[in-house]
Amino acid sequence: MSEVFTVAVLVAVTASAIRLAVPLLLASLGETFGQRSGVLNLGVDGIMLLGAFAGYYAVLKSGNVWLGLFAAAIVGLVLGLASAVIAVTLKAEQGISGIGIYLFGLGMSDLLFQKLVGTPIPIDTFPKVNIPILADIPYIGPMFFQHSLVIYLAFAAIPFGTFVINRTTFGMNIRAVGEYPEAADTLGVSVERVRYATQLIGGTLAGVAGGVLAISLGIFQQNLTNAAGFIAIALVYFGGFRPIGIMLGALLFGFVNALVLELKTLEVIPRDLSNLFAMAPAIITILALAFVARRFRAPAALTKPFTRGQ
Repeated sequence: MSEVFTVAVLVAVTASAIRLAVPLLLASLGETFGQRSGVLNLGVDGIMLLGAFAGYYAVLKSGNVWLGLFAAAIVGLVLGLASAVIAVTLKAEQGISGIGIYLFGLGMSDLLFQKLVGTPIPIDTFPKVNIPILADIPYIGPMFFQHSLVIYLAFAAIPFGTFVINRTTFGMNIRAVGEYPEAADTLGVSVERVRYATQLIGGTLAGVAGGVLAISLGIFQQNLTNAAGFIAIALVYFGGFRPIGIMLGALLFGFVNALVLELKTLEVIPRDLSNLFAMAPAIITILALAFVARRFRAPAALTKPFTRGQ
């Protein structure tokens, strides 16, 4: 066990944790906008899967990772629009419709992969961008300042998302629609327009999250997300519907996942117990939800359709 408790392992695990947290971070941030407006989208994992395939396929054909990320965002935007139509305009039960979107994304991503690619083919990944001076700091640099540009942008989205939700008129409308849609409507705020906007944001970020995952790994396979979309939804509750709390939850999940992977690499975990330890991130997330999430109240109008005049 002595080889586990070293500075080198800590540096490797922390750097890996930051990378693993980013897809969860982006998907959870997008879902936060939706839930703060009163719409629960359980289809996040399906959107991530289709976004992952779109990003992977675009990079496979073009060799451009940024074009792949753009393709993933467009797919997420389209599925976010579909989610809005179903949940907001048609007022379908949000839990069932979300599961429908998830199943569509799961099946369609696999079908497209089998028809258009067939065999996993490696693609280019995001290039590493070292932050001048900071990247050269011993231990600190490799952990925090030797990542790809998309990772820096993902974490920069947290303060930006916090500002939008708490300090802008759009954010105030989101909070009002999520808590008191009837009152917001009386004051001239379009409940449907706000909820459409948040679903488009959520879908786009979920698609980008899937694209980041596939391009970072440099490969695509069936069910690539491994239910990461559902973990992202859980992290919204873990973070108390606040971007900063969501970031901490994503980092916690990423750290546990990275630690388990490192222990497997070092062959510290017995092979017959490897599957049990692989469940550790999910178990810790459940425990965290049980003890932390109950301290925060969900938006009052969450999952409740709004009909003007009722």
